[in-house]
Amino acid sequence: MPKEFTKVALSLHAHPDDAEAWNAGALKLLKDKGYKIIIATLTAGQMGGCNMTMKETAEVREKEAKNAASVLDAEYYCLGGEDGFLFDSREMRLKVISLMRKVKAGVVFTHLPCDYHSDHRITANIVESAAMISSLDPVPVDEPPLGVTPLLYHSSPLTLSDPLGSRIAEPHFYVDVTSAIETKKRMLEYHVSQQDLMRHMHRMSDFFGYVLQGNKDYGKDVNVEYAEVYWQHMGGGFQKEQQIQKDLADFIINNK
Repeated sequence: MPKEFTKVALSLHAHPDDAEAWNAGALKLLKDKGYKIIIATLTAGQMGGCNMTMKETAEVREKEAKNAASVLDAEYYCLGGEDGFLFDSREMRLKVISLMRKVKAGVVFTHLPCDYHSDHRITANIVESAAMISSLDPVPVDEPPLGVTPLLYHSSPLTLSDPLGSRIAEPHFYVDVTSAIETKKRMLEYHVSQQDLMRHMHRMSDFFGYVLQGNKDYGKDVNVEYAEVYWQHMGGGFQKEQQIQKDLADFIINNK
């Protein structure tokens, strides 16, 4: 049984545009290092539309997500959960395990368990629980077990604050994404539907600009132009190898 982590990075978040907003810079750098990139969402983002039905919104957002993923030659999967009504369930955990096994994930990115958005927190719990047992034989799915439990990393929320507005613990490390920022912009720009939504929902006149300003702000923390922030899941049951930190060593700025 293989014990090395495959060079497959699975970015598994709640909604279309989550990977692009919080994770796309690191994904581009990993692709350049020979990784296969997979982008998946637990929901189709059905609530993320203005003047559209849920069905229409899902169709628009899935198309946007596929187009954005194509920038990295990435496969895109939607696991069929309902935006705004996402629950941790046996069915969803099994779907996530099946996907991890199907793509042979070596590294998984998802939300923080203390993210401001309830769908994000639920996704983090599902992904953590699924990753932990994705290498075990008894799991009742058709795909064979992974050779080793994948490494789990957490991407940033909209702001570095928890649901009550308190500051989240400092990131484990920063990734200098300055060289990948144009790719990130291209991916974000496919999510046209979210500009109107964020104007309505959060009174943001320029959602994409807000995301990129966040990358600039993180960059100022570590003296680069643009940065993304990450935490590695180091709890019991998970591997502790710092694979991303090694493979992206030229772009990593540790916070410790």
